[in-house]
Amino acid sequence: MQFAAGLRGVTTPMFSGETHYKLLRMLEANPEMSQRDVARELGVSVGKVNYSLRALIRKGWIKATNFKNSNNKAAYMYLLTPRGIEEKASLSVRFLKIKMQEYERLKVEIEEMRREAAAQTGAKWRPEWHEFG
Repeated sequence: MQFAAGLRGVTTPMFSGETHYKLLRMLEANPEMSQRDVARELGVSVGKVNYSLRALIRKGWIKATNFKNSNNKAAYMYLLTPRGIEEKASLSVRFLKIKMQEYERLKVEIEEMRREAAAQTGAKWRPEWHEFG
């Protein structure tokens, strides 16, 4: 079984830091979201979501409370704790930095590909080449 240290101090099977971040964002936006819906959104199994939620609860980043859903069935509401909100903010900054670095690398790679395409075709770069339809 692979493990990823997704959140500082929270290690869950095959859950990346990005997946944990997305999970926290989803719960903050929709605390009544079911584990099945979370799993579908993240593209992982319900068991992985359950395992991750329990780890986040143990860390004190979220708390689960019971409520009756619209079908009058018992369900859980997952609320970020003050500490969970702080950790999510920290993860936001971290992932923004990562995404910005990826963006800068992609810009360089795209420029290299443009030059290569122009050299191979003997043509100058044309703006319409940005469309990859």
